[in-house]
Parts: sequence; structure tokens; C-alpha cells
Amino acid sequence: MPGEATELPAKDLRSLIAEYAGLARQATLLNPEPGDPGARESSLGGDLLWPADEPWPYCAQEDHWTFGSDWRNRTEIVPGAVPMVPILQLFARDAPGLEFPPGKDLLQLVWCALIHEQDPGPVMPRLYWRNEAEVVAGGLLSEIPRASEGEYDEDHMPEPSTLSPATAEDCPRWLDLPKDLRETWEPRLRLPSGGSEWPPDSNVIGTKVGGWPAWTQPADWPNCENGHRMEHLLTITGDIQLGDCGGVYFFHCRQCPGLPWDWRFDCH
Repeated sequence: MPGEATELPAKDLRSLIAEYAGLARQATLLNPEPGDPGARESSLGGDLLWPADEPWPYCAQEDHWTFGSDWRNRTEIVPGAVPMVPILQLFARDAPGLEFPPGKDLLQLVWCALIHEQDPGPVMPRLYWRNEAEVVAGGLLSEIPRASEGEYDEDHMPEPSTLSPATAEDCPRWLDLPKDLRETWEPRLRLPSGGSEWPPDSNVIGTKVGGWPAWTQPADWPNCENGHRMEHLLTITGDIQLGDCGGVYFFHCRQCPGLPWDWRFDCH
């Protein structure tokens, strides 16, 4: 009818802008599902295959705190060091496309599940690259230390979940587009009526390895100490509440010895 806006069918940006399609990267979507994963399985929030001769990591920062029983109480300090919590365990067999360091076939991630005064998201994350056979041969930690009930911030702890990895093509969000593409994006999507069509991008939001971050704030890629821009390694999002965080993103530098790594998180 006259005067009514004409709605065009949504189109994928890859079909509209050739340069955007060229930015696609392979990602492995981990697709966590609540379950009871064992220590020899890839998992989110499950037990880790941890060496018996390596102490479990603790967070001893003095300012960590939790809401406790009353969400309005932001000053409930948790005294002393608390055990970090298992976040991710990923075996190379479940991560097609991820290049593990030579001799390594296991990636593990832990972090502190409390809140910290200068860092509202999960803090003190630690990444470990291991060799499964070497860990098993040396013996396993008999029990992973746990904090007392109520000491953790439940928003920062994933429910134990099995993984069903699947590969997918992942493209960047608007915030990660090259400047020249951002500047020409809107004019190229102009409609005859003078409006603009804003089709969905092809960025996959979810816990994944590789691909692109799903930034909700301006992109914030870290550089290593030698000035190299790091590569996106891993995103944890969607499967953990994380307060108001959009996601926790991990990066590493393949150009430097020791695979230096860093992390970022952003909020909605």
C-alpha cells in the first residue's frame, strides 16, 4: 500500500559484498551440552587431566569478592586464596584447524570465578598446552581443589558440559572490518528509497576456537611484547552468564617463542 515501507528479505553480507566474503576464517564451534564429561574428554567446566606433580592454581588477590547471598551486597570479600575453576579442556582430536604447539595435543583453561575490584569479569585466567600421553604416564592429580560453597561467583562458572565440535565459516563483525570497507559499507547498501539495508553479518556467536571475536564493544586486539598483533585463539561466551560481559576472548602470537597469549572481555 502507498506510504508503507518496503521490507526487503534479509541477505547475508557475503552475498552482497565480495570483500566481506574474503575475510571468512574457519572456526570450530564447541557446542557445549550439560553432561558428565570425564577427565579424558574435551569439556566445558569438567574435570581436567591435571598432572599429579603440578600444584593446582589458586587466586590470592586480596580484593576478590562475590555477591554472596544478597546480590545487592557488593562488598562481601572472600578472604585468602581460592582455587581457580576449570573452564575448558580441549584435545587436538576435537579441534580441527587449531594448530597445537609441537608435541602438544591438549589445551586447558582455568580462571578465578570471583569478581575483582578493578576487573568486573573473570580474572587471572591461565592457559596450558600439554601432551596427553605425558600427563597420563606421570600420574594424575587425585582431586581438584574446590572452594567452599558460596565462595565462588556462580555467574563465572560453567555447568559441566560435553562438547560436540563442528567446523563453520566465521566472518568478522562490523567492529572488525577494515577501515576502507567500513567507510564504503553504507553507500553500497543504499536502497532506492534512500534508506539503507543492514543485513546480518556472518559472525558466529558462541564458544569457539579460531574464527573472529564477537565484539560487542570496539575491537581491542592485543599485541605481543614484540609488537605483533595476536591471533584470535578462543572465545568463551553464551554458555556462561559472565555478568554483563559479551564474551571472554583469548589471543596468542605464533610468531614468538613460547606462544605468548593475552585476553580481553567486553560487556553489553
